[in-house]
Amino acid sequence: MDWSGRRVLVTGGAGFLGANLCHALAERGARVAALDGFLFGGGANPRNLDGANVELVRGDIREIDLRPLCEGAHAIFNLAAQTSHMGGQADPLADIAVNAVAQVRLIQAAREAAPDAIVVHASTRQFYGRTQKLPVDESQPVAPPDANGVSKFAGEQYWMIENRVRGRPVVSLRLTNCYGPRLRIRDARQTFLGIWIRCVLEQKPFEVWGGAQLRDLTYVDDVTEAFIRAAESPACHGNIFNIGGPPPISLHDLAEMVVRLAGPSARYTTREFPADRAQIDIGSYHADDRAFRTAAGWEPKIGLEDGIARTIDWYRSRLGDYL
Repeated sequence: MDWSGRRVLVTGGAGFLGANLCHALAERGARVAALDGFLFGGGANPRNLDGANVELVRGDIREIDLRPLCEGAHAIFNLAAQTSHMGGQADPLADIAVNAVAQVRLIQAAREAAPDAIVVHASTRQFYGRTQKLPVDESQPVAPPDANGVSKFAGEQYWMIENRVRGRPVVSLRLTNCYGPRLRIRDARQTFLGIWIRCVLEQKPFEVWGGAQLRDLTYVDDVTEAFIRAAESPACHGNIFNIGGPPPISLHDLAEMVVRLAGPSARYTTREFPADRAQIDIGSYHADDRAFRTAAGWEPKIGLEDGIARTIDWYRSRLGDYL
């Protein structure tokens, strides 16, 4: 697809995944509007859009008039979300307001202002909870382990109804752990890897909870390409896909890799899960994403060791901007 001159809306556009997507779309010539509310505890950072030819709109998706932002959009990349598991547990009403109610607001605005726009929705593997088998394909039962999973699942399903009932081209991508430049690293609200990176750069030990759990991780450039391919590929429209990455790795082996790549001062400790976290832990997970690879012609290009090294190096000169 030639993106030159096409109007695109990216919700959550100043966050980790949204900002990287904005950069890529702008480089392809798209006219990009990035909506972000800069909510407390989220991943948005004004520095994330440095150097990008993007219109930044500061506004809360729960309140702002979304119709002007949708007007004439060729595509809507919907990444606005409350992603904190513990945040959802502590305040499920606020969780629902962002992840479900605000999704309905956006759907209604898009019906009026962009009835033909392609929508790519950022979803999550969290829905599956403790899985019955590995790797996890899209046919596994949904059993959200926490309030955040329930609200995110509701938001996804509202979008898929829009496809089934109104025929809008909608794709939902259930992402696994994503990492790379522009990730929130001040704490673990986006992913455990963020706080690991902060600790090694500050020469402090990081904690590994458990250690035997398997995870797959996707580098942000590969995630960005997945979003764009999903929009460009008619074979994807109307479907839900898992997105994985390189082969899975245990948290213990991942910690050893981070320490090796970060340098001689890096170190970690291992501990049991805190009680409140243990209740919602999903155990091991890695995705079977063959369906998306076939439909979109996509595959991850960045290996895990290369991706971790790139990420650590990117933050070495930018640490102050992300704390």
